Amino acid sequence: MKLPSITSYPLLVVFIAATVWAALIIAAPMMVPSNTLQDLSGVVGGHENEFQFKDLAPIPHAIYWFGDGECHQLANRSYFINGNEMPVCARDLGLFVGLAAGFGVATFYRYKINPLLLLLGLIPMGIDGGLQLVTSYESTNILRLITGLIAGGSMALLMGSFVFVLQEDRKLRNLKMETGQPKEPRQE
Repeated sequence: MKLPSITSYPLLVVFIAATVWAALIIAAPMMVPSNTLQDLSGVVGGHENEFQFKDLAPIPHAIYWFGDGECHQLANRSYFINGNEMPVCARDLGLFVGLAAGFGVATFYRYKINPLLLLLGLIPMGIDGGLQLVTSYESTNILRLITGLIAGGSMALLMGSFVFVLQEDRKLRNLKMETGQPKEPRQE
């Protein structure tokens, strides 16, 4: 069986980082004693739950601190592992896992795709989250997770597509320089 080749080393680095981050988010509740973090509900941009995890080991503390500042962490919109609320809500969990999966695809498979098609991946999350914001509709955690996965994967594939375009441009510029073709005039 032939393993796929790496399309881009910068994408490989981003894929590894996104995968490690997603794994840490999932593992963080297991690094904390059972039933320690029950309700982290707050607001985006605030650190109102610091008192609940200030005595944790450095890694789970850092992960929960990040989640506290970047996510509302509403308990009813979050999953629980080991009796502990996860550091981010279901939709953010989907986004981070989707980013890792999308960067994984981009790292090992080169593709050409219309960016508008990938931007369509953001629509389900926009509809689900937007309806919650302006109506009495309340989504489910599984729907939040799925729309986050789709959006995260789409964003990663879109960024991967941009990297491929940049790589092709660089190859063309280098080829022109090697063959002595004149540079195209810069337009300002």
